Parts: sequence; C-alpha cells; structure tokens
Amino acid sequence: MALVPSQVLRVAILLSYCSILCNYKAIEMPSHHTYGGSWKFLTFIDLVIQAVFFGICVLTDLSSLLTRGSGNQEQERQLRKLISLRDWILAVLAFPVGVFVVVVFWIIYAYDREMIYPKLLDNFIPGWLNHGMHTTVLPFILIEMRTSHHGYPSRSSGLTTICTFSLGYILWVCWVHHVTGMWAYPFLEHIGPGARIIFFGSTTIFLNFLYLLGEALNSYIWDTQRKPPSWQGT
Repeated sequence: MALVPSQVLRVAILLSYCSILCNYKAIEMPSHHTYGGSWKFLTFIDLVIQAVFFGICVLTDLSSLLTRGSGNQEQERQLRKLISLRDWILAVLAFPVGVFVVVVFWIIYAYDREMIYPKLLDNFIPGWLNHGMHTTVLPFILIEMRTSHHGYPSRSSGLTTICTFSLGYILWVCWVHHVTGMWAYPFLEHIGPGARIIFFGSTTIFLNFLYLLGEALNSYIWDTQRKPPSWQGT
C-alpha cells in the first residue's frame, strides 16, 4: 500500500521539474543565445539530471506494478536493471550535484548575489522559478531518499564517477570562456587564475564529500544490519 503514495509523489515531482524546465527555456535571456546556451550553467544541467532521475523513478514504479506477481523472470531481470540504474543516478549525480547546486548557490547569493545571480535576472526569472531551480531540489531529493532504499555502488566507483563529472564540467566552463572570452559565472571574472584553480579544486572535493554524505545518509535511513531489539531475540 505504501508504494502508491510514493508513485504519486514521484509523478508530481517529475511534473514540477518538467514545468520548471519548460518555463526556464521559454524565457528570452541573452545567455540562452550565446555559445553553450543553457548547458553552460550547472543549475540547468542539474535540472535535467533531476528530471531524468525522477523519470526513471516513475518508470521503475510502473514496471514494478506491471511485473508484480507475473512470475516472468525476464521482466524481473529488466526491472532489476532499471532499479540499478535509478540507484546509480541518485548516488553519483542526483544527490551530490543537486545538494551542491543548492548549497553553493545560496552561500554565494547571501555573500553577494551579483557574483552569481545579478539583480538584472529578476527581470527575466520570477521568484518562484528561481526557488524551483535552486531550493526545492534539496527537499525533493531528501524525500526520495527517505521513501525508497537505494543501493550505492562501490565507493571507489562512485567517487571516480563524481570526479569525472566535476572535471568534465570544469573543462566545459573553461572551454566556453576560451571561445567567448566570458565566464559562465560573474564571480570568476573577478578572481585570478590561482584562485580559480583553488575554487575548482575545492568544488571537486566538496562534491566528493557530498557523495560520501549521501552514502552515509542512505545507510543511516536504511541500515538493515541494525541489531533488533532485545525482546525480538528472545
């Protein structure tokens, strides 16, 4: 019975991400028409990651309902693959990247919003959409972790993947700057090359920390190895 509310919740979250993405892409902003478009911003990449992840969650729920009690081993094997893909995306992308975007955005915003989200953007992006991109991601992913158990890959594999993602995005940001002469984020214009290297290195370390945090949180919530109460062992 608990599966049905979870299904409805995931569908609602998926629809909200689709709405956010559609509204964001419909905005006529100059940055959308420059090299790299929306893909040069980690916020947009994260929204796509979250939408894909919850889309797979919904697909997994539907497949689970359709195969339940069927006894078809091939369908069950495909379902296990889908569940493994869902869990992998949450572990190495959806949780660490999602939490990173929320935490780093609001820290820099609180320090000096002009460094990451200039007031000029208020003319293009309504407040509800800003929170949809930079706030609700965190509660959505925490709700998902709380409602369903997710198997994590080996730590070495997970950390390697998140480091690869981080390095790939850093190289992409640097390439956009090489082509256009402009940094995707205003604050990168105001710091020197050494400070940029330190910042990029720190973000990679922070993403690794968030991966480990997600792993620890998942284990804390769903630790099946906890000892049962003493009355159960008698």
